[in-house]
Amino acid sequence: MIKTVGILGGGQLGRMLAQAGRPLGLDFIFLDPAADACAAEWGDHIQADWSDEAALSELGQRSDVATFDFENIPDDSARLVESLCPVYPAPSALFASQDRLREKTLLQELEIPVAPFVPVSSRPELMAAVEKIGLPGVLKTRRFGYDGKGQAVLRLDEDMERAWQKLGDYKLIYEAFVPFDTECSIIAARGRDGLCVYWPLTHNLHRDGILAISRAPAFSAGTQQRAEALIGKLLEHLDYTGVMALELFMADGELLANEFAPRVHNSGHWTIDAANTSQFENHLRAICGMALGNTNNATRALMFNLLGEMPDHGGESSNQYPATGVYWHDYHKTARQGRKIGHVTVTAQSDTGLRARSSQLAAYLGVAAELNLESVL
Repeated sequence: MIKTVGILGGGQLGRMLAQAGRPLGLDFIFLDPAADACAAEWGDHIQADWSDEAALSELGQRSDVATFDFENIPDDSARLVESLCPVYPAPSALFASQDRLREKTLLQELEIPVAPFVPVSSRPELMAAVEKIGLPGVLKTRRFGYDGKGQAVLRLDEDMERAWQKLGDYKLIYEAFVPFDTECSIIAARGRDGLCVYWPLTHNLHRDGILAISRAPAFSAGTQQRAEALIGKLLEHLDYTGVMALELFMADGELLANEFAPRVHNSGHWTIDAANTSQFENHLRAICGMALGNTNNATRALMFNLLGEMPDHGGESSNQYPATGVYWHDYHKTARQGRKIGHVTVTAQSDTGLRARSSQLAAYLGVAAELNLESVL
């Protein structure tokens, strides 16, 4: 019987996993280099570098099963833990996601549509890539980029040198720019027995490369089925256990894959308050060998990411924001410009109610002008 879950990473995703796991009777141990890891108050915290073999061994020895809360953990570290206890998703899935060239090649091999791409390791190769794929395009680091970091959009020939000066010290990939109509993501969980469940395809809106809002449900049954088929190929190929997110573009009615995350995902935070079973609970159910929970929506939902510092939400005054159907999540992280420090989810039984509550909350948060809610609602 599984009692203790080890988590490589102690950020907000680890924190929310622990919050979902306590009602299941689970205890948690986190390994994270940060002294102020926000998940630490929900379990034991081993403060150590990812390369600390003694600390990794301690985590593996004290855990009945282990997982991770972000994909930039060295896969060698995950494999060391795996030698001492089961790790889900498997380190092979982590490895596949950590390099954009490796990731895009895998998607292409599985016949999951992606934008054209080529590897770049020199100025001449960048010039050849632009010649082959054309402009506009996006030059990205193959590793460690997230939330818009590690990339540059090239629209004109003169952008090449600027982008090379910024990113030329890294292994790179050049991708065609996708003139998408919509950004979306499909999140799924696969159990140890191979059973898969899917949450509604989520409509996402980004600002400056960072997720700003997510809404679900938002798409037709046919589009939902196509998205499930795409992520299903990945889950099956990787013999995956746990929750995975596949980020997608919709362009001219077609879905193109951008990247996948072998973990719980920011665009699925709304599931805590608006789905019968959250992504966090089902991830734990999957890796612990439990039956997966129902993923149907209990209500309609729209989630706002909160950046920088938490707004004042001590009173529930309907004159400022809706008094019901609004759920605040504070990650207990130190305030910092651009940092994800929480989220708030708006729920309603109807699209009309969701639109009204979301618009009122956006005004309260001061983001109504910069976020085009109509494009999502």
